[in-house]
Amino acid sequence: MTGLLCSPLPVLLLLLWPWETQPQFAGPGCRAGPLDLVFVIDSSRSVRPFEFETMRQFLVGLLRSLDVGPNATRVGVIQYSSQVQSVFPLSAFSRREDMERAIRALVPLAQGTMTGLAIQYAMNVAFSVAEGARPPEARVPRVAVIVTDGRPQDRVAEVAAQARARGIEIYAVGVQRADVGSLRAMASPPLDEHVFLVDSFDLIQEFGLQFQGQLCARDLCNGVDHGCEYQCVSEGLSYHCLCPEGRQLLADGKSCNRCREGHVDLVLLVDGSKSVRPQNFELVKRFVNQIVDFLDVSPEGTRVGLVQFSSVRTEFPLGRYGTAAEVKQAVLAVEYMERGTMTGLALRHMVEHSFSEAQGARPRALNVPRVGLVFTDGRSQDDISVWAARAKEEGIVMYAVGVGKAVEEELRKIASEPAELHVSYSPDFGTMTHLLENLKGSICPEEGISAGTELRSPCECESLVEFQGRTLGALESLTQKLVQLTARLEDLENQLAIQK
Repeated sequence: MTGLLCSPLPVLLLLLWPWETQPQFAGPGCRAGPLDLVFVIDSSRSVRPFEFETMRQFLVGLLRSLDVGPNATRVGVIQYSSQVQSVFPLSAFSRREDMERAIRALVPLAQGTMTGLAIQYAMNVAFSVAEGARPPEARVPRVAVIVTDGRPQDRVAEVAAQARARGIEIYAVGVQRADVGSLRAMASPPLDEHVFLVDSFDLIQEFGLQFQGQLCARDLCNGVDHGCEYQCVSEGLSYHCLCPEGRQLLADGKSCNRCREGHVDLVLLVDGSKSVRPQNFELVKRFVNQIVDFLDVSPEGTRVGLVQFSSVRTEFPLGRYGTAAEVKQAVLAVEYMERGTMTGLALRHMVEHSFSEAQGARPRALNVPRVGLVFTDGRSQDDISVWAARAKEEGIVMYAVGVGKAVEEELRKIASEPAELHVSYSPDFGTMTHLLENLKGSICPEEGISAGTELRSPCECESLVEFQGRTLGALESLTQKLVQLTARLEDLENQLAIQK
């Protein structure tokens, strides 16, 4: 969360200055490149009339800082309470004056606070091509700014994750009574750049100043075909590409390395108990996707399955998805269960079902390593010892990642030996990313357990010839040993006959 720090004197001067003569946000001379921008405004009954008027003036002031136009920034506005209303879509206006006129005519809905419904509307309608958003192939950034003053009356984490997975960058601005956890669940990473909390509507202009500064800092990456595989970062008059933590930038300056050798069947067991809490569950999903980022996901390479446990539910089996993008989208769409912590039951499900050929695991004859990775934040409510031991007996290499109140003794029971290589711990969900490098060195086939593994069908001709050669060699060796043993027995019989 970012708390906006303001010294009292400048804020007082800002509030006392009449609106029309207030210093506006940086003018349109700072061009951020093409942008599709939708404001999602809370107009529930908790927003009092004078507060809504302040928010209206904030929107008008921010509009004056944007380079508005059909080929520049397109702006749409929606308001919500118990329902969602489009004030004007992205395609409606190309002139700032027309937008201001529509905002000044806005009448608040003054009902409930269905923020999740508003995000869904923005994702499915407001950012559609029919409403004026530019098509995905145009690579124009899509940005949603959500302004709210209270706790949502519906779920926001899952629908916000879906919106982010579709490429919508979300800023969450909370005022006064806003729920910080909900803001964090909605916003895009990094959270310290996308979550804003202000004490009153009077201070909301401070968000506008920071938001404008961020838009100005992103112009090059938005305005050029940078080709970065993961992330482009503007630096003054230049830019550079970044890779996820745990992966390195290749010589072309754009691509990120992946695990390229060997093959793994990887099943992730994710704790969905109520102690995790919704916002932390979203962080776990992002962490899982960072692991997926450094894997070479394909039907012939690494296969990934996901099981959520409080009770147990297979979110997707090993054989369902063939690309990293498909896996990551499926992870973001997982809905939080919010029940108990049945880790033992989850381990049993993994052993009996997740690594079955019916669910996409490759036959044991192919010698593909099987890896289980357990995320948990507390003590299991059932016994884990039997099925933790059974998993290792079945040849599954087990990793345990504990967060917060996770029990070290249980983590060690779950994990394979040595524990130093297979147990990881983080004191809180926000700092889990430091575990990535250790997990990469362990799970990544080119650096860990399956380095050099050669995936070959036992029915291939070369494999049969190799098997025949090895078998004949073993038979010849055994024949020689039998001849030697027969000779020794004959010598022994002769010695016994002489003694008699």
